[in-house]
Order: sequence, then structure tokens, then C-alpha cells
Amino acid sequence: MRHARVPLLGFAAFSGTGKTTLLTQLIPLLKQQGLNIGIIKHGHHDFDIDIPGKDSFRLREAGATPVMIVSSRRRAMITEITPAQDPCLDDQLALFDQTGLDLLLVEGFKSEPFPKIELHRASLGLPLLYPDDPAIVAIACDAPLPSPMHLPQLDLNQPADIAAFITVRFLDKP
Repeated sequence: MRHARVPLLGFAAFSGTGKTTLLTQLIPLLKQQGLNIGIIKHGHHDFDIDIPGKDSFRLREAGATPVMIVSSRRRAMITEITPAQDPCLDDQLALFDQTGLDLLLVEGFKSEPFPKIELHRASLGLPLLYPDDPAIVAIACDAPLPSPMHLPQLDLNQPADIAAFITVRFLDKP
């Protein structure tokens, strides 16, 4: 990824596997180590971050794009993508302010070529991604799987162990 300015690590899995749940557990563990973490999440559906009736919604509905909402505590920018197209991660990285970040985590973009941890729940009965994706660097699963020796298996239910793997592998911290 040409526009990655900090270490980049993705979490790839089929919907319903628990990517967001795991990330909400990992982020505080990584923050406790003094790390600044950014996130890019790939949404697969049409979404709104503003509320119907609010000024930003009304301005966007009137045709303004992009619309930036700024306060003393946060900033959001809404840009309509026309014509509709699946986003490219590297294009999003070019727009993402990576200043001050130690690590950028990515949820989704599973078909793009960048380092990823695959999440797998045996109970869902879904196929593994790693055989077709050489960018997968580990599998976080809830039951042991037959996998190549070079591909570490992490316990999906032990976020502290996954955080330790991330800091050693991607940030060179013990």
C-alpha cells in the first residue's frame, strides 16, 4: 500500500465472525501500551453518519459533497462516491490523516493485498480465506485448525494474546 505511513494490519473474515467485537477488545489493550490507533472500516452497505433533519444531512441531501462537520471535539467528512464503486484501500489511505498514529487497523477489505489476521469461527461452517490469500499472517480462531506451520494460530477468545502478537510482529515491541 503506497499511502500507508504507519504499520497497517487488517482483520478479514466473513460477516458475523466478530471482527468489530474483537477490535473493540484489542484497541483498549493497545492503547494501554501508549499506542495511538487509527481504524478504517469497510462498510458493505449504504450508510449515513448524520441524522435526518440535522443541518449536515439537509446540506448533503441538497447536493453538497463533501460535507465536513467540525466541532471542538471531532470532525467528520461525508463524501458521496459517484458513480457508486467499491472503495480501494490505498485510495482511502491517501485521504486518511495518519499523523501521530503508531498503527492503523483495517476492518474488511479482505480481497486487498496487505497484512491481515483472518478470523474464523468453526461453528459458522464457512471456508478459510488463507489458502487463497498470501497476505494473511495469522489466523485467530475458536478451535484448532489444520494450517501451515508458518501461519500462527491465535485464540480468538484471548484478545490479550492477539494484542501481544500485534505488538511483537508489527511494532517490534516485546
